[in-house]
Amino acid sequence: MSGSRIYMDWNATAPLLPEAREALVSALDHLGNPSSVHGEGRAVRALVESARRDIAALCGAQAAAVVFTSGATEAANMVLTPEFRMGRTPLKAGKLYVSAIEHPAVREGGRFSRDNTCEIAVTSAGIIDCAALETQLQAHDRETGLPMAAVMLANNETGVVQPIADVAAIVRAHGGILVVDAVQAAGRLPLSIEALGADFLILSSHKIGGPKGAGALVARGEIMMPSSLIRGGGQEKGHRSGTENAAALAGFAAAARAAAGDIDGRMAAVAAMRDSLEMKMRTSAPDVIIHGQSVSRLANTCFFTLPGLKAETGQIAFDLEGVALSAGSACSSGKVGQSHVLTAMGYDPRQGALRISIGEATTQVEIERCAAIFAKVAARRPSTGQAA
Repeated sequence: MSGSRIYMDWNATAPLLPEAREALVSALDHLGNPSSVHGEGRAVRALVESARRDIAALCGAQAAAVVFTSGATEAANMVLTPEFRMGRTPLKAGKLYVSAIEHPAVREGGRFSRDNTCEIAVTSAGIIDCAALETQLQAHDRETGLPMAAVMLANNETGVVQPIADVAAIVRAHGGILVVDAVQAAGRLPLSIEALGADFLILSSHKIGGPKGAGALVARGEIMMPSSLIRGGGQEKGHRSGTENAAALAGFAAAARAAAGDIDGRMAAVAAMRDSLEMKMRTSAPDVIIHGQSVSRLANTCFFTLPGLKAETGQIAFDLEGVALSAGSACSSGKVGQSHVLTAMGYDPRQGALRISIGEATTQVEIERCAAIFAKVAARRPSTGQAA
């Protein structure tokens, strides 16, 4: 990082890892199309299939069950559909149940109509209300098709980790399909599609230090798959047409290999820095609200509200002081809007919140400097009688 700027927005996009950059650049030298049968094409196909194995290893899946996409948004739109196939047999999902804190890419419901999309409530701590899910699935009309639930493993704003195994047990008891957005959890929590009980996982390259423009839909097996979203040449075994972006996938794979290593050790170091920062924040501003701190969170995430400071004002203030952070999800073309996550948790979304998200490359020096800037911004709040 630059000596004059501190990057603390890893949940929006993680810095490109050196090994991912090297793999990407090296792959650019391969000439062939991965669908071509000549030597050049086979060489690129080998890169793609090697990447498939690395992504599968990251989440304990079968390589054959990994479908590459342009990113997590495409993967979400692919899997959130009423139309599936169980082998050669058509299978229908009648209604989609989405937790109230999902990323907009999932919350929009993919190919389900608005009428067939239902919201699942969460608690004030930002954890899905399993009892509410149970009630909704009990009332589900099986004549319309199977129920599908979409619940993220870790929230992109709060970092709160969801009880996916409990959710999976409920969904399974009602014969449903479970889709889990694992975008923020990958590389920060151990991932096993089998242990989670998920039918599908959604992954993104640039959230784990790979290049932008690559993602994956990972299935528990090859038997049940959604209908194709992008049709054409039949790549990815017909699940997703379009020539694979081999260079980006090579970078994605390198990042996945790094993300799979020593997760507990890496995240313990990151958590220590995050906790140090939050302690300093509470010292300089005792009224700061750190969302989700009472429950399990990602080690790298701090989502906080400073009473009296609007999110947009705070984000600009930190940016002017040289700290890059965000006001929640980075998916609205730079617009700072009200947080639907805060609304779902029962907070007044007009107050807003700011998100600090860090990573292994963050230093204690940067933590100290960020804490000092936080103290300065907090002291300038309107409630203190000074200009915001």
